[in-house]
Order: sequence, then structure tokens, then C-alpha cells
Amino acid sequence: MIRSILDAIFNLGSSFGAIIIIILLLFAAIKIVPEYQRIVVFRLGKLVGDKGPGLVIVIPVIDRIIRVDLRVVTLDVPVQEIITKDNVPIKVNAVVYFRVMDPSKSIVEVENYMMATSQLSQTTLRSVVGQAELDQVLSERDTINKSLQQIIDERTDPWGIKVSAVEVKELELPEGMKRAMARQAEAERERRAKIIAAEGEFQAAEKLGEAAIIMEKSPITLQLRYLQTLREISAEKNSTTVFPIPLDLLKPFMKVLQNKSGEE
Repeated sequence: MIRSILDAIFNLGSSFGAIIIIILLLFAAIKIVPEYQRIVVFRLGKLVGDKGPGLVIVIPVIDRIIRVDLRVVTLDVPVQEIITKDNVPIKVNAVVYFRVMDPSKSIVEVENYMMATSQLSQTTLRSVVGQAELDQVLSERDTINKSLQQIIDERTDPWGIKVSAVEVKELELPEGMKRAMARQAEAERERRAKIIAAEGEFQAAEKLGEAAIIMEKSPITLQLRYLQTLREISAEKNSTTVFPIPLDLLKPFMKVLQNKSGEE
């Protein structure tokens, strides 16, 4: 009787252990994949493909899975010391925006797509900026960003990666170059100021010439201008002004005196 009891306990324990094993296998076989992820499945070392999102069933022990994130990755490119085409040493860093479009390729075609994309971005940044002059780097940044995006996107396409944008963040110049550019900007502002002043004087001279022609045709306008100037000056308080009287204003009186002296 004792033996039968022991056999029953052993059978019950075996059944309970089998149930636990089955439950563990079920938990290992069921995978929940979020919308922004995919799992790449390898069965006995052979690529099965990428699966998800949602509920995915895999074979425990036989299948090996790797999760891949499909969201946009913001990759910060470290500062690179670059010599431009016109031999100016500068420091440049950038940021790369990319995402995985083919999870299987991103795992099979490259060992570490994050590291590979980072290294490729650094070398491409040095190459593109090194082929441009300093003025182009400063004024044509959009063109450089577009060139960087196209080159990196073409080279990462076999890895199943899509580069959406590349932006040059900061550009550091040597102190001597900063001072030279400041002097150049100041000289440019002075040149523009002198040109504007010269244009103003030229236009004023043209207007004065036109006014002189009008006054020459009609001398009375000169007298009116003279009287207007006197009125403007007299409006100033506590000031003494010596103003010459034009002879034109005295001509009528001189004619009267001449006529009287002639009659006598």
C-alpha cells in the first residue's frame, strides 16, 4: 500500500513538472512585438525573416530572435577636425536622422548598423567639407547638408537603412580667422556707408543743378528763396546773424536814384 502511495505521488509530481515545462515553453514561444519594432527570426542559423507587430509564435531553443527598432534614430556625429579646400583648419560636427527600413538587411548585411552608420557619417563629413572652400561652408550649408544626405543614404541603402536628413550643427573657426572675418565685415560696412553717402551727395548735386537752372530762368525765385532763408534764421532765438543783401533787391532803388539824378 505504501508503495502504491509513493507511485501515485511520483506520477503526480511528474505530471506537475510536465505542466510547468509546457507552460514555460509556451511563454518562450509567444512574443509580443510593439508597433515600432520587428523581430528577425533565425531558425537553426538560417534566416526566416522579420515578423511583427503583434503576437508572434517562435520555436523555443530552435529559433533565435533579434529585435530591431524602426523609429527614427538621431545620431550625433562627433566633432571632426577638417582642412578646407583653401587650407583653413576648422572643426565641424553634425547630426544624422535615419531609420531602419529592412530589419533583415540591417542584421544580416552589417554587423552593427549603428556603429557602421556613425563611422560612415564621420568619414563622409570630412570628405565633403574638405572639398569645399571656407566661404562655401559658411554660405552654402544647405547644399553641403543635401550632399551629405545623398552620399550617406546611397552607402547605407544595402544595409536596409534610409537617411532622411543630415544637418551640420556647429562650425568652429580659428581665432585668427575670426578676427580677419570681423575686420573684413567692418570694411564691407564702411564701403557700403561711403557708397550710400556718395550716392546721396550725387543726387543732392543733381537737384541743386536743376534748381540753379530754374533760378537762372526766373531770378525772382532766388529772391523768394533769400527771403525764406531770412525767415528761417530769424526764428532762432538768442542768435545774431550777418546776412549779405543781394544787389538784385537794391536795383529798383538804384534806378529811382539814377532817374532823379538825370532829371536834375
